Amino acid sequence: MDVIFWLIPSMIFVGFVLVIILIIGVKNGQFDDLEGEGERILYDEE
Repeated sequence: MDVIFWLIPSMIFVGFVLVIILIIGVKNGQFDDLEGEGERILYDEE
């Protein structure tokens, strides 16, 4: 039962950290162009 008392708060903390990292990534434009990088390797630009 003692494990529950530190496991639940630590998982809530980890969840908040992951949400903050996701928000930072979205604000920095990390997910703006999901198709471009995948298609860029198919075309040869010499």
